[in-house]
Amino acid sequence: MTETATALHSVRVDLGARSYDIKIGAGLIESAGATLAPLTRQPRVFVLTDGTVGGLYAGTLEKSLSAAGLDMRLKAVSPGEGAKSWAILGEVLDWLLSEGAGRDDILVALGGGIVGDLTGLAASLMKRGMTFVQVPTTLLAQVDSSVGGKTAVNASQGKNLIGAFYQPALVLADTGLLASLPERERLAGYAEIVKYALIDDATFFDWLESHGRDVVALKQDALAEAVAVSCRAKARIVSQDERESGVRALLNLGHTFGHALEAVNGFRSTLLHGEAVAAGMALALRYSARLGLMSVEDAHRAEALLEKAGLVTQLNRVPGGPYTSSALVEAMKQDKKGRAGKIPLILARGLGQAFILPDADLADVGEFLEGELQRS
Repeated sequence: MTETATALHSVRVDLGARSYDIKIGAGLIESAGATLAPLTRQPRVFVLTDGTVGGLYAGTLEKSLSAAGLDMRLKAVSPGEGAKSWAILGEVLDWLLSEGAGRDDILVALGGGIVGDLTGLAASLMKRGMTFVQVPTTLLAQVDSSVGGKTAVNASQGKNLIGAFYQPALVLADTGLLASLPERERLAGYAEIVKYALIDDATFFDWLESHGRDVVALKQDALAEAVAVSCRAKARIVSQDERESGVRALLNLGHTFGHALEAVNGFRSTLLHGEAVAAGMALALRYSARLGLMSVEDAHRAEALLEKAGLVTQLNRVPGGPYTSSALVEAMKQDKKGRAGKIPLILARGLGQAFILPDADLADVGEFLEGELQRS
C-alpha cells in the first residue's frame, strides 16, 4: 500500500446484517487483493468494467488480485449510458453463468456509476444474489452512486426505472484513480458533493465556498475530506431509510429536474448526469424562492458556488436539448418516486434546509420552467 493510502478515511454504512465500510484514500486499488481475499470463498474474483476504465486500471487490479492468490475473470462493456440497458444486463448475466459463477463468488464493479449500477443489479439477480464490491473510478460514483445500494438500468420511458435495492459488501474509493478524469467528469461529481451541503450541512457549504476549487483540482487533502463528508452524509441518511420510503428522498435534490433533462436529451453524452443535477438543483432552489420558501439571495449563492466551479445553472444554457417546458413536465411525470399521480419535489427553506414537497403542482412547475427558458 502506498504511503498516501495509509491515511485513508473509513465510513460505516450501518444497516445491521447488511452493514459495510467505505474505504477512502489514494492507492487502494494496489492493495485490493489483500482487502478482498478475506471476503472470497474461492480463489477467483469476477470483475465488470467498461472498455475505457479497463484499459486504465484492470491491469493494476489483476496484479493486486494475483499477489493475493486470486484469479481475475474480466468482462468489459461499452462505455456510456447505453450500457445501462436490459440487453447489456442480459449479456452480463449470461457471462457470469457461462463462467460458472455462484452465490459464493464476488463480482467487482470497476468503473463509474454506470458500471456500478449495472454490476449491482446483475449481482442482485445472479442466482438470487451474489456478493459484490464497488471500486468506483469517478468522483460522482465515489460520493454518490457506489453508496447506498440503489442499482438499476434504464428503460425507454426513463432513467433507472428497472432496478433493485442491493447493498455492496464493501466500497473502495481510491481517490488516486480520479487523476485520469476529464474536467467535465470531475465537475459532474462535484455537483453531487454540493448536493450534500445543500441538503442539511450549511457548514459544509461554507467550507466548499473556500475549498471547492481545490476539490475540483483533485488536491488530495481537500478531495479526501470532501469525499468523506459526502459519504458520511449519505451513509447517515441511508442508515435511516434504506429503501427511500422517507428521508432518503432528500438525496434526490435536483434529480427530478435533472432526470427530466437527461430523458428529454435522450440520455446522450452531451449532458452528463452530474451536469443535469447541477442545473436541477439550481432550478429546485429558484423554484423554492418562487414559492417564497427561501430567499432569492440564498438561491443565488448556491448558483454562484456551482457556476464558480464551471457548472451550468441556467436552463437555457444546459447542454443538449432542445428543451421545452412541456417535454420536461412530461418526463417528470415518469419519475419513479411518484405516488398516486402526484410527483414529489425536493425543495429548500434555505441553504442546508432541504425538505420533501410530496405533491408538486406540475402546472405551476411548467409555468416556472417556461419562464426559465425565456431568461436572458
